[in-house]
Amino acid sequence: MKSLFALFSGLLIATTVMAQELAPDVLVKTVTNEVLDIVRKDKEIQSGNTKKAIDLVETKLLGHFNFTRMTQLALARDWRQASPAQQKILTDEFHALLVRTYSKALTEYKNQTIDFKPFVMKAGETDVRVRTEIKQSGAGKNIELDYYLEKSGAAWKVYDIEVGGISLVTNYRDSFASEVRNNGIDGLIKSLQAKNKSGEATSVKK
Repeated sequence: MKSLFALFSGLLIATTVMAQELAPDVLVKTVTNEVLDIVRKDKEIQSGNTKKAIDLVETKLLGHFNFTRMTQLALARDWRQASPAQQKILTDEFHALLVRTYSKALTEYKNQTIDFKPFVMKAGETDVRVRTEIKQSGAGKNIELDYYLEKSGAAWKVYDIEVGGISLVTNYRDSFASEVRNNGIDGLIKSLQAKNKSGEATSVKK
């Protein structure tokens, strides 16, 4: 799944294009193509420079994602147990975990290509899915990769991704729920902080 996350990272990285002026499917296609072109030419990222990848993601990513909603989806009902202060810490730590995971995978990109599926949006819709498919080289099986975006003000922001039908965000739900049951919200915070401190990155379960 590493190369998959690398391609996903391509979407996450914003460019100088004003995203709020783009339809969600155009945003996905434009940013993905531009970023993958950059990665193909950047020998440092390809050779494993995770710090450079993290800096790139942190600089370009924030305006295109609703990390609060992503964290809320990952925690499900446990989100309501957290105080506002705890919710902010959880969001910050989950954000850091996702960025580290995507950045590490970005260094392992291996020239896959993406097929952008037909997209239709009804008038007034504010929550949409943009469907794509990763074309693997050789005999590798193609992978469906769907992006869920919502309109926030004038801009579209990603709040979840499905990899082969598996939600990237809710992929964390079971482990988060288990941690909360055993050690409470503070226990989950400490667990996320420990993972981020150690530089641990995770991936979608297959």
